[in-house]
Amino acid sequence: MNLFADIRSLVLTSLEAMVAEGLLPAGLETANVAVEPPRDALHGDMATNAAMVLAKPAGKKPRDIADALVVKLAADPRVAVAEVAGPGFINMRLEGDVWGALVQAVLKADSFGTSTMGGGKKVNVEYVSANPTGPMHVGHTRGAVFGDALASLLDFAGYDVTREYYINDGGAQVDVLARSAFERYREANGLSPELAEGLYPGDYLVPVGEALKEKYGDSLLDQPEEVWLQDVRLFATEAMMDMIRADLKSLGVEMDSFFSEKSLYDTGLIEAAIGELKDKGLIYRGTLEPPKGKLPEDWEPREQTLFRSTAHGDDVDRPIQKSDGAWTYFAPDIAYHYNKVKRGFDEIIDIFGADHGGYVKRMKAAVSALSDGKVACDIKLIQLVKLIKDGQEMKMSKRAGTFVTLRDVVEEVGADVTRFVMLTRKNDAPLDFDFDKVMEQSKDNPVFYVQYAHARVQSVLRKAHDAGVTLTDVANLTDDAEITLARKLADWPRQVEIAAKGHEPHRIAFYLYELASDFHALWNKGNDKPQLRFLQDDLAASSAKIALPRAVAVVISAGLGILGVTPANEMR
Repeated sequence: MNLFADIRSLVLTSLEAMVAEGLLPAGLETANVAVEPPRDALHGDMATNAAMVLAKPAGKKPRDIADALVVKLAADPRVAVAEVAGPGFINMRLEGDVWGALVQAVLKADSFGTSTMGGGKKVNVEYVSANPTGPMHVGHTRGAVFGDALASLLDFAGYDVTREYYINDGGAQVDVLARSAFERYREANGLSPELAEGLYPGDYLVPVGEALKEKYGDSLLDQPEEVWLQDVRLFATEAMMDMIRADLKSLGVEMDSFFSEKSLYDTGLIEAAIGELKDKGLIYRGTLEPPKGKLPEDWEPREQTLFRSTAHGDDVDRPIQKSDGAWTYFAPDIAYHYNKVKRGFDEIIDIFGADHGGYVKRMKAAVSALSDGKVACDIKLIQLVKLIKDGQEMKMSKRAGTFVTLRDVVEEVGADVTRFVMLTRKNDAPLDFDFDKVMEQSKDNPVFYVQYAHARVQSVLRKAHDAGVTLTDVANLTDDAEITLARKLADWPRQVEIAAKGHEPHRIAFYLYELASDFHALWNKGNDKPQLRFLQDDLAASSAKIALPRAVAVVISAGLGILGVTPANEMR
């Protein structure tokens, strides 16, 4: 049951009747007709903009359309009152039995709020994709949580989702990793490591050095770099990926697919992707305009191979091959996305760090060109996380080997708290992660407040079981606080679709906090009004009262499931 969608259907049916009666012209576009909660709950349960949207194309005053439309809406048995507000907005108040039927629908549904909006479309969500040069730090954590929650949200909304990790193992950073690991190998063989400027100094490579010794003994010590570099690079990269997989698992993140950048080189895949663009007339030899502002000292105009990305919405054309014939960093990225297009995805979503903002337009242009505009590409940028402990910001530097890892955070506060808190801000807004505040047991801590609501329901159900209450799906809703809570439940399917359409899983966290707030408000009201308490002296009355909190628990559990958080059955 999607009550907002049902009432929107009522609005559209009423508009069709008005067309049939000659009150409106035929052929009006109704895609922008919406039914949503009014800005002020005192105005009713639902509002529609139908008259405002259709007035201009219909050549009529919005108020005239609204006056005729409210007559049709009020005739429906679900609508108690329909009235015109302002220039032509329509507010509706629903009959009381609608809310009882909603609670019943929540309890009877296999998975209330799931949607068919996605229609089984194939979506690739690529996230994390941290360089395989060390353990994941807290900056990666936010992207991992966001991407994983987005994938779950899209799955809940009816899409066929693939979770993918792109292994950046084709660049110079893995050579730096190999040289760093080799120094730890020397250390394992009793020599002093020479961690020169630019190498990774972290102790996390000590076990890799010991493992290299176990495999090679001291046979590599006197060998030149060209002998050992490739083998050590592969060994160290695999060790880092094992560590990253374990880190992700501790956070509850498991990928469907890992794609190696290295697999694009010397396999013809880059050449095939560039060839595809060339066949479309989008590759040419040219010289770029000088960058705006002060010119770098080493800048000089030179002919390069360019991708005509401006033909697909980019600001400037992009180099894909240097004057010496080497590929630019952009070329393998094009090839990787060409591979996604060839795998048949209908939509591609990339989760990038905030420092990749300059990549958005060029990557979207590449996907548009490679798919002839048929594959949608959305790129979400993840802003930085500021860690705070004891009131002080924690400073980090991967190069210096001083950084807070994903595992550090999870071990201190738990995966559930970590995941929920990382979704309490929109992805493009900075986030403060205060170790003290996220463990607070107060209304100001969203994760506690939501979990507390679920735990309270479970406590009620345990007591009801002990008292011999028979559970029923029939709800007895009489108080405004009960109706308010039922209204919020009704909004769940709508919020799922809004969040999925906008690729905004933070909306789920926001909704759950609001739902928990309405639930706690009803609970507290029951302290003053015994008739509102879920457990009554009369067993039948208890059964009818418990249906509403049971429905709340169903929705909280579903929402937390999307966020990857385990619902709490009791607070400790």
